Amino acid sequence: MTVTVEPCDPRDPAAVALLEQSHALMTEMFPAESCHFLSLDALCTDDISFFAGTVDGVIMGCGAIARRSDYTEVKSMFVDPSARGKKVAQHILEHLITLSGDEGFTQMYLETGVGLDAAHALYQKYGFDFCPPFGDYVEDPLSLCMHKILE
Repeated sequence: MTVTVEPCDPRDPAAVALLEQSHALMTEMFPAESCHFLSLDALCTDDISFFAGTVDGVIMGCGAIARRSDYTEVKSMFVDPSARGKKVAQHILEHLITLSGDEGFTQMYLETGVGLDAAHALYQKYGFDFCPPFGDYVEDPLSLCMHKILE
């Protein structure tokens, strides 16, 4: 089994299918005001780089970085349930961290939801710590923000 991470057009049908799964899960778990996922159009802007994680050439996960003024934000992290445990999310997150550092950013942030414990554990494994809301996020009992200093 080979996992690779490559730039991907968010409109690729396999990527769209993953994003639709992710959005369905988020809207099932959280009310609309607590869902902060980006639309397909928003993922196609110049300040965002979108990546696919493939397993033996098949897209099984995705993730993106949004470039903000002085940090990057992890967006659209999702792995197909059938690929969980195959380290797809780890490979994607490592790629996003490396790219952010290579581009000269010194901080990364992300917003995630309460109850997504496996995601929280992954982010903590890679040095993200819980923090107050950042950017345009506001206090929300169902939302958690995390921050990482890049070395």
